[in-house]
Amino acid sequence: MKERSMLQNAALLVGIVFLLVGILGFIPGITEDAPGDFAGEDSEGSLFGVFQTSILHNLVHLLFGIAGLALARTWEGASNFLLWGGVAYLGLFVLGLLGVMDWLPADDTDDWLHLGLGVLMVGAWAAFRGRPGRELGEERATAR
Repeated sequence: MKERSMLQNAALLVGIVFLLVGILGFIPGITEDAPGDFAGEDSEGSLFGVFQTSILHNLVHLLFGIAGLALARTWEGASNFLLWGGVAYLGLFVLGLLGVMDWLPADDTDDWLHLGLGVLMVGAWAAFRGRPGRELGEERATAR
């Protein structure tokens, strides 16, 4: 069995978190007024009472999580998932600041969460993007 790289592990972790968040968005008690409206900024659904959500929002989280799990199987897939997924979340942050997110329930807390996710994902990509099997930590260890 081939060992996963740190890049793949990071993508796997992000995928698992998104999958869990997508599932939790449908569970009453964890999500107020679960699952909320199908779409739109006026959805009453609220994950942990903090983050606005909707059925569409939850489905997107589920699909993004499944994509992360699938892409984490290869180094190239994990690299693309972290980089381009992070760029997408940074884009969502900008769209949120511009106030053009009417199709998705997102308020200020969601906007800042999108910024954090984007920075985290692109940061993980940058930290672990070295050649497969020659990641930052491994290069340091072999240089000694």
